[in-house]
This record gives sequence, structure tokens and C-alpha cells, in this order.
Amino acid sequence: MAKLAKLHRSPNNRMIAGVMGGIAEYAGWSPTWVRVLFVIISSLSAAVPGILIYIILWIIMPRANSQSYQ
Repeated sequence: MAKLAKLHRSPNNRMIAGVMGGIAEYAGWSPTWVRVLFVIISSLSAAVPGILIYIILWIIMPRANSQSYQ
């Protein structure tokens, strides 16, 4: 499995924008577990809604291309 060299949005493991898939590929984790962890942390956090964090990451994370992988 190819690993991202830098943090990018994943074109392969995406459900909405590829943010969680990109984080999973960068860390070498399962995208499903990253999504579950994100939902749990977002549910427990009252200070910053998870959807706001997701939208910010969607905006600032570039989309991965073929040169993004090692």
C-alpha cells in the first residue's frame, strides 16, 4: 500500500472530500478507524464542532496526485 509523503486529501479513500482518508494514508492507519475516531472525538467535544474542523481541513489540505505517494 502506498503511503502519502505529505498530508494530502486522498483520491482513493474518500467518502466526502478525502480528508479522513488522507490522514489515514499519511499515518498508515485504516480509514474506517480514523473516521470512527473522528466521530467519537467530535461527539465528545462541545467547544469546537467536528464539521467545522472537517471543512477547514477540506479547504487547507491539497488534493493528492501521483507524485504525492512514496
